[in-house]
Amino acid sequence: MRKIHPEKQYLDLLEEALTKGYRKVDRGTGDASYSLFGKQMRFDLAEGFPLLTTKKVYWKGVTHELYWFMSGQSNIKYLVDNNVHIWDDYPYKIYRIQNSESRIKNLLSKEEFIEKIKTDNRFAKKWGELPRIYGELWRHWPTRNKRTIDQLKWAINEVIEDPAAHNAIVNSWNPEYLYTMAKYEETSHFPICHNMYQLNVIDGRLCLQLYQRSADLFLGVPFNIASYALLTLIIAKLTGYKPGDFVHTFGDVHIYEIHIDQVKEQLKRKPRPFPQVKFIKDFKNIDEFKPEYLELVNYNPHPPIKAALSVSGGYFKSSK
Repeated sequence: MRKIHPEKQYLDLLEEALTKGYRKVDRGTGDASYSLFGKQMRFDLAEGFPLLTTKKVYWKGVTHELYWFMSGQSNIKYLVDNNVHIWDDYPYKIYRIQNSESRIKNLLSKEEFIEKIKTDNRFAKKWGELPRIYGELWRHWPTRNKRTIDQLKWAINEVIEDPAAHNAIVNSWNPEYLYTMAKYEETSHFPICHNMYQLNVIDGRLCLQLYQRSADLFLGVPFNIASYALLTLIIAKLTGYKPGDFVHTFGDVHIYEIHIDQVKEQLKRKPRPFPQVKFIKDFKNIDEFKPEYLELVNYNPHPPIKAALSVSGGYFKSSK
C-alpha cells in the first residue's frame, strides 16, 4: 500500500478552507478570510523535515526568525540586517499610525523606513521594536516584581531533569499586554498567533505540540510548520533524545480572500520528498545555537508562489 505523503494533510486543509470555510471580515483591515476551527496536523520528524515542497519556503527566513525568537530579541533590526523582511509590515504600521496621530508630515515610505532601520541605530531602537512578542516572552517573561522568567531554558531543563514531565510549556499569551485587556500605551499592538507550545518525551523521542490560535494558512502556516519542527530538532539535540512528532493544533485557521488564486495554483502541485536538516556544528545550550550551524539537504520544491501579507489583527485605537 502506497504511503500518503505527510504534506497532503496541509493540502487537504487548504482545500477544506477553500471549499467549506466560513467567510469573515477583519474589522481593522477589511480583509476577508475563509475560516475553519479546531484542526490538527502531525509530522513524524523521523520521516524527513516538513519544509513544504508544493511551493518553495524561504528557509533563510525560517532559520533567522527562529533564532530571533530563541535569542529573546524583539527588534526587527536583526532580521533587517540579515535581509529577512517578513516582519517589516508591523512596525511600519505602528509608525504610520503613531505619526499620523501626531500629525507629522512627510512620513517615510516603507522602503525608506526599512533602510533607516538598517542604517540608523537610534531610529531602529525607537521604531524597530515590537515589545512583548515571542522572543521576549519566551526568554524574558515580565513579572509583577520586575524579574523575568526564561521559559524556554526552563522547559528544556525540565525535560532533561524529568523525562516524565507533563508541564514543559512555553506560553506567549500575556493578557496584560494584549488587545483591550491592556492599556493602549502598553499593548504589544501585535497579534500573538502561535501562542503556546509543550514539550513531551514519548518512547525516547522528544515531541512538541504547538497551539496556534489564529493561522494564515497560505502564507504563515508553512513558516510555522518549519519553524516549530526545527525548534523540535534543536531541543531534541540539547536534551539527548531522538526527534519525535511535531503536532500542529489550530484554533481559527483561514485562507485570506486575496490568496485564493495562489491557493488554487498550489493545489495543482504534487508533493515531493521532504528534505533533511543536519547540524554541522555542535552546541551545548540554547544560547550557543546559531543559524549557520544548520544545513538543509535535498530540498527540491516547486517554485515559490508570491502573495501579499495581510497585517490583520492586533489592537489599535479606533479612528472614531
